[in-house]
Amino acid sequence: MTAFVLFLVTASPAQNRLQSTLRFDAKGDDAKNAGVWIDGQYVGYVKELTGDRTVVLLPGKHTVVVRQAWYQDFTNEVVLEPGEVHKVKVVLARDGRMPAPEAKGELKISAVPTRAAVFVDEQFAGHVNEFDGVGKAMLLAPGKHRVRIALPGFLPFETVVDLHPRQKMKIQTELVKGSITEAGELVNTSSNQK
Repeated sequence: MTAFVLFLVTASPAQNRLQSTLRFDAKGDDAKNAGVWIDGQYVGYVKELTGDRTVVLLPGKHTVVVRQAWYQDFTNEVVLEPGEVHKVKVVLARDGRMPAPEAKGELKISAVPTRAAVFVDEQFAGHVNEFDGVGKAMLLAPGKHRVRIALPGFLPFETVVDLHPRQKMKIQTELVKGSITEAGELVNTSSNQK
């Protein structure tokens, strides 16, 4: 089932009766900064989806996954009825895996928009704003790491970094508005011009 995810700004009473609403509740900075996926699509982080900021979905069954580095994924299956307002209380449990003691390479990320999700070696690591600024960086084991910065409505940015012990590195980028479909069209167009 494909879910249409919208951020609720204002909705007429008729729309409220046909659609369902998700609200999020979380305690602590780690939970509030965790990323949210609904039916496999990244929609933002918990802090963005609290209070009067909600997610509007079609009624039916939806899978909500909340991810934060060093925590187990929080998964919640919800079945929404038309007009229902459902609150998801996010509770994160520590993963138990700790960063390797040899994690000595430091990676900073500066990207626009700052709410974009950061993935390192296919694992969610956090949001751009967690890795940019004084005292903010990601510690990684020396070696090659695949970094992906993504946000719905923008083309993803991907690169490989090769960190050495005690090396400090910074990635700087600005995501381009667009979609995966448009990215494929750009690739096809450029390959046809050869």
